[in-house]
Amino acid sequence: MATLCVDRCPSLRKTGFLLFKTSIIFVFLFNPSLTTRLYSEEDPVVILTSATVKQTLVNSSTAWLVQFYSSWCGHCIQYSPTWKALAGDVKDWEHAIRIGVLDCAQENNFDICKEFGIHFYPTFRYFKARGPTFDVGKTYRGADRELQTVRQLMVNFLQNHTRQDWPVSCPPLEPYSSADILPLIGQKSNQYTAVIVENEDSYVGREVILDLMMYQGLTVKRALSSERSLTEKLGINSFPSAYLLHPNGTHAILHVQKRLRFFFSSFLKLLLGVHRKLSTSGAPQEPLLEGPRGPGTAEALKDFEKSKVYMADLESGLHYLLRVELATHQTLEGEELKTFKDFVTVVAKLFPGRQSVVKLLETLLEWLVSLPLEKIPFDAILDLVNNKMRISGMFLSDQLQWVGCQGSRVGLRGYPCSLWTLFHVLTVQAASRPDALANTGLEENPKAVLQTMRKYIVNFFGCQECGKHFEEMAVASLPQVKSVDQAVLWLWRKHNQVNGRLAGTMSEDPHFPKTQWPSPDLCPICHEEQDGIHVWNEDTVLMFLKQHYGAANISPKHMYSSRHEPNQEAVGSPDSMPIKATQVKTVTPESSLLHANHAKQSDVEGAGQAGTGAHRETRPGVSFLGLGFSSVDMSLCVVLYAFSCVFLMVMFFFFRVRSKRWKIRYNRPYV
Repeated sequence: MATLCVDRCPSLRKTGFLLFKTSIIFVFLFNPSLTTRLYSEEDPVVILTSATVKQTLVNSSTAWLVQFYSSWCGHCIQYSPTWKALAGDVKDWEHAIRIGVLDCAQENNFDICKEFGIHFYPTFRYFKARGPTFDVGKTYRGADRELQTVRQLMVNFLQNHTRQDWPVSCPPLEPYSSADILPLIGQKSNQYTAVIVENEDSYVGREVILDLMMYQGLTVKRALSSERSLTEKLGINSFPSAYLLHPNGTHAILHVQKRLRFFFSSFLKLLLGVHRKLSTSGAPQEPLLEGPRGPGTAEALKDFEKSKVYMADLESGLHYLLRVELATHQTLEGEELKTFKDFVTVVAKLFPGRQSVVKLLETLLEWLVSLPLEKIPFDAILDLVNNKMRISGMFLSDQLQWVGCQGSRVGLRGYPCSLWTLFHVLTVQAASRPDALANTGLEENPKAVLQTMRKYIVNFFGCQECGKHFEEMAVASLPQVKSVDQAVLWLWRKHNQVNGRLAGTMSEDPHFPKTQWPSPDLCPICHEEQDGIHVWNEDTVLMFLKQHYGAANISPKHMYSSRHEPNQEAVGSPDSMPIKATQVKTVTPESSLLHANHAKQSDVEGAGQAGTGAHRETRPGVSFLGLGFSSVDMSLCVVLYAFSCVFLMVMFFFFRVRSKRWKIRYNRPYV
């Protein structure tokens, strides 16, 4: 009845419209969630404006899918997480088709949205590649806007291109025949060839082709299950399946735990020799790692198992952190000193390392706690780390020995990788040993390790931009962590988020691509698929993380002893021999400066150091705790202290005896 009255009464209709408009403005102005932008530069989408949209779409080398939305549209707000997820899911397709957004609610975009004929929000428009003139695009009018549906429509749209307007870098998506595939079997080649055999209505093959289009060392083709001669020759009877042709001419069915797009793509990306194409063409390749034998001598990658954590990485990370990165700070005071004390507390109580390293950390912690100083010179800390006191059984290697964190070239992985690994180990130790932080003031805080990591990266990590990104992640979600198990999962999620952001950048090692971890070959039951979308089984992931970063899974392989020889000592082995402090070395100022400069150029999420710095032997005449005492001086002080104690005791008893005699002699009772 009310609607009928408004329709028939112009005055009421006008009043109702004004009220509706006023309410919309009120909600838009006073609801903070709506005044913020739905999409930012951190999201994997291209933000278009009236000034950029035409020049971006006209004659583009890729196809485009653009969402025209309004920031006050409720459905647009609710749909934005799906759109971001879609853009992240097809990030590797960006050389074939890209995802963009344009906000029609911004005043400077009013005219361009009108020119494109946008009447409803959100509106999806497809734009073909290599279009020579301006085109308003093709509108998607389907009711189903789920991620999997839109992704498959993107594949269909790509296949609607002709040979003349086909995206420049997009590989062929059409199926190959038996006549094309069978001659390749048994032939040697300079790369892998993977053949996805699937039913005609399947999208798995085409999606895997697009997933791998930015990788080199591999070609992916698809064939249909209707090619009987091919399926019989390859021995394939279930679909979809993958058949892998190796460069040496061997070939076999690709065995994956689940025949899903994510499993196929992940397995192929991790093949030896398959790596992401360099983002800059023609860039000179850097040499392999330079080992301790000197410059110009290449060192091959060390053998390692990716299912293991290596103590050499953890100890190298501690060495670099304590002797190089922190050494750039002449003094520690205020917030920096408190951060350092918290860091040493957490590491000393939770680090599952060799007894010599644990003893050094515990000694450093006792020294820091006993000092009532508000300002400490870092040289004093460095003297203790280098064991200038000659305490038996206390030693931390001064060699950078990356194993699981090694990079294929200098400047990749290394220290940032070891820092991530160290904090993963510490979060797992905190969850597995709930009483380890007792009597430290941190025992009731499930976020103790994460907060320590957060403060360390902000105050000390050499890459300031990395620290800024980590702080943004922490501000947004760290308060939601309520237990030690949630802390383990939080760090895992953020590490994967960083990997996704840095995949394909210059800090990525092409031989160790940044993928979502753990990969399906390490933990197949960690991965699931719902409605064609990859999801994590977080309960299983938590179990995997506790096993992977647990003390029992830390390998002592490739560790250095005090003599700088490879040491196979088991972690925490009671048979380990005490380390002589006279064999400890320290980094020269020139080496420290070199390493510090490298650290500022690396990224906490992906770069790293992989060389060894120059070292010199310690001599007995150097300063002790920053106070200028040598070992001889300290010996004389000890002798003088002992002599003084004996002398004072003799004098005390002497005067005490004389006092008693004096009282007896001069004490006369009164009569």
